[in-house]
Amino acid sequence: MQQDQQGDGIPVTEGGRRPHRLRMILISGGLALTLAGGGAAAYEYGLFSDIGDPVSFGKVQEKAGAAADVPPEVLMPTGPKASFVRTSRLPDGTQIGRTTLTGKKSGFTGDVWVWVPKEYDDPKYARSGFPVLISLPGGRGYPTNYWGTGPGLGLQQAVSDGVKAGTSLPFILIMPVHNADTKHHFDASDIPGQPKMGTWMVEDVPDFAKANFRTFTSRDGWAFMGSSAGGFGAFKHVLKYPDRFKAAIASGVDIVPDSPLWKGNTQAMDADNPEKLAAKLIAAGGPDVYINFQIGTAESGRDKAEKFMNDFGKGPVHTSLQVIQDGEHNGKSYVRGMREGSLEWISKVMKGPTPDPGVR
Repeated sequence: MQQDQQGDGIPVTEGGRRPHRLRMILISGGLALTLAGGGAAAYEYGLFSDIGDPVSFGKVQEKAGAAADVPPEVLMPTGPKASFVRTSRLPDGTQIGRTTLTGKKSGFTGDVWVWVPKEYDDPKYARSGFPVLISLPGGRGYPTNYWGTGPGLGLQQAVSDGVKAGTSLPFILIMPVHNADTKHHFDASDIPGQPKMGTWMVEDVPDFAKANFRTFTSRDGWAFMGSSAGGFGAFKHVLKYPDRFKAAIASGVDIVPDSPLWKGNTQAMDADNPEKLAAKLIAAGGPDVYINFQIGTAESGRDKAEKFMNDFGKGPVHTSLQVIQDGEHNGKSYVRGMREGSLEWISKVMKGPTPDPGVR
């Protein structure tokens, strides 16, 4: 497995927050901007830090009206509400929040980061669901998820820019940890005798999203993206649970399980092997799933992705390849690939929000 690089250069503590000393440097920087006439920019970029303060999402839905007024394909938040703290504020005013989730079905406790697009709090979408993109990191994947600990990799901005350009749906980004500790990788699976990280990601994390956000009742509103080990989880989950998830963007991805924690348990591994799962789905005749591989020209693995596409990209398994020129095995390269085509690709197969014609 290749070593995934976060690439933002910003140290974080175990809880996903910058160290106190760094926060004070940022605040001092904000003060300097103020003295130099740049106070507006300082506030815009959050240098007068409210990081760590409570934050809530979706206030507009509280005025959305009775459940009878909501279209049947929309699932309003089921509750209970989670408590979030702010970890980042983006220039457009959107925010990233973090909470700690104890999965009722997996029994695992870990942090989850969330970002919602500006459209989520637009009154004309107050009765509409939004598509969810569960975003998984590579590398250790614990105790943080580098897609959520800060906007430095540009994932949130890529979605926002894509919405403005008409090339991306306004996805809700749900960004959980995907390993149970810093010593092992769990192949996004329920490995016998280990924490149930597969159940965590396909049961507990979606249940959390449904509890807190306006989503869709059908799989047309549910997808994964991930890089490296997280990319393996992303497309494996779609193949294993095609009745729940429709599409995945899998970047710099492993193709088969390779965690040493399996300890040669071939039968259990086969149940989480994308090649086996794809063959099973093809034999069953569906439902249709959509997998977009992203590979940079400066990394290895393209041959493996292309072999999977040649062997299993048929029938209900629809595959495509986004080649990132000079792209390396890191998040910044994969976000560039998403900007260059993958976000538009996945947006075409997913369901987007519908504005209320009676609201301006």
